[in-house]
Amino acid sequence: MMLLLALSANMLFADADQTKESADSVYQSPYEYEHIPDATYDQMQARLKTIETEIPLEFNTRVKSFVDYFTVRDREYTKMVLGRSTYYFPIFEEILARYDMPDELKYLSVVESGLNARAQSWAAAVGLWQFIYFTGRSYGLHVDWYIDDRMDPIKSTEAAAKYIKSLYNMFGDWELALAAYNCGPGNVRKAIRRSGYKKKFWDIYPYLPRETRSYLPQFVAIAYAFNFAEEHNLILEESEYLYYMKTDTIMVKKFTNLNTIAQMLDVCESDLDKLNPAIKRGAVPQSGKYFAIRIPDDKMACLNENRDEILDSAGRTGKKEIEYLARNTVGSTYGRDKIVHRVRSGDVLGKIAGQYRVKVSDIRKWNSLRSNTIRIGQKLDIWLLPGAYTAGAPKPKPTIKQELVINGTKYHVVQPGDTLWEISKTYGNVSIEQIKKMNNLKSNNIKPGQKLVIG
Repeated sequence: MMLLLALSANMLFADADQTKESADSVYQSPYEYEHIPDATYDQMQARLKTIETEIPLEFNTRVKSFVDYFTVRDREYTKMVLGRSTYYFPIFEEILARYDMPDELKYLSVVESGLNARAQSWAAAVGLWQFIYFTGRSYGLHVDWYIDDRMDPIKSTEAAAKYIKSLYNMFGDWELALAAYNCGPGNVRKAIRRSGYKKKFWDIYPYLPRETRSYLPQFVAIAYAFNFAEEHNLILEESEYLYYMKTDTIMVKKFTNLNTIAQMLDVCESDLDKLNPAIKRGAVPQSGKYFAIRIPDDKMACLNENRDEILDSAGRTGKKEIEYLARNTVGSTYGRDKIVHRVRSGDVLGKIAGQYRVKVSDIRKWNSLRSNTIRIGQKLDIWLLPGAYTAGAPKPKPTIKQELVINGTKYHVVQPGDTLWEISKTYGNVSIEQIKKMNNLKSNNIKPGQKLVIG
């Protein structure tokens, strides 16, 4: 697989707190004497009308306030994302075109993450397109201790294109689709009802969550700033651009240390890390499936000539140390199955931890909890080791195999009291995650009589 990507030793990633700034914050530019051109409301509006887009770019005072922010108050942030865009936008444009999606959707990732592939929000949203775990998983983005596909520029963009297209099909309107991407379709439907069933973003604007009311105006303002950067003297120095290079992909399913590959191919370790942002620990795990590692195209011949030696060395270096960390780091999900616990009256973290034979510190890490405080009805992610069972809790009625085979596909017919956990253990060779993936389940809820693919 040949891909056009870019390298930068300094600019490709920044801390997550640098990726987005509030429109209400004040930025003090270090370039006191930089020329900042003036532009009137009418000039901005006229310029915006010249951009040919499928998504409406309506201009109003709310949008202008964000244009002023990106072109005046925080110009250095805008220059930073302009520099990053030369790396990411060609990737976005190719994928959006393949899915027959509007090209201007590429600006949405600027609003979401500041084009930081490893950006993480307070709500545990991750990557260029800020997927939370469940939404990402429903669009095929794999997450474990080693790998987070939400950080992969190609996989996450494909997932975003599919998700936004589904939202557009749901609402029949691009602006509402973008609003739903931010706050969820349920909140958009609620705003539509509260507005008297109006169907345009600016008509339901007062009824949307506060963050979403700023979301579309930021999108429009970023589209303006990128298209009229020169008119606002947002000109980058040569060193601020990211340059393209060809890359190739190697597929591995054994433990592979990225730093060892970098050393043996004479590639800068930080550059190889930047080309593979989804690989969180500098290595891919031993697995039954293949993982992709991107390397500079001009190093592929060297790798092919010395493939056995390089991969053998990369398969041994640091393996024991990293695998030890995988099993013992607080919050590790390595080798575990995920279930969701709904907090009931009388629950405390210590009790829940004892029930599932996990540590309180793990539960806090898995759920980004800053304290031991939980509330009734709250959903907690719990990652269980294979074979673990709820300790001290009444054991549910064992699941009885209710197996059907149709055209070679094996199904389980759900019985009253069945749970995904019990079904997975009854059939032995299938995990909860596999059952949910094979049946396109977005939660652990199942109903009696439902036919579940199990093999």
